[in-house]
Amino acid sequence: MHLAYPAVLAALLFCTGLYGVLARRNAVLVLMSVELMLNAVNLNLVAFDVWLRDALHAGQALTLFTIAIAAAEIGIGLAIVLMVYRNRGTSDVDRLRDTAEGNEPAPGPDQSSVRSEVTA
Repeated sequence: MHLAYPAVLAALLFCTGLYGVLARRNAVLVLMSVELMLNAVNLNLVAFDVWLRDALHAGQALTLFTIAIAAAEIGIGLAIVLMVYRNRGTSDVDRLRDTAEGNEPAPGPDQSSVRSEVTA
């Protein structure tokens, strides 16, 4: 088996996930991008395990642990995102800078005129 094909595919998956983490503002899409990056790592682990013909199949065992950790991460991450969305009304990562209780999120460009009219 040629190692170049899965390695190139894993690099493309990882770069796509990295772009999603750096460019997206929605927290759910950031979590999906992290999952893409973890899947790229899993693909590399299995490809190198097959290429090296390891008798213990350590790459496949590590892939199973990574999948279990990814499942726990997405479950906890989605629970946190849902609670933040219920409390703040947005899942925009840029607006969630201050996570202390009782503080309102920073007004966006469409909310600033509404707040100035209410206070006037």
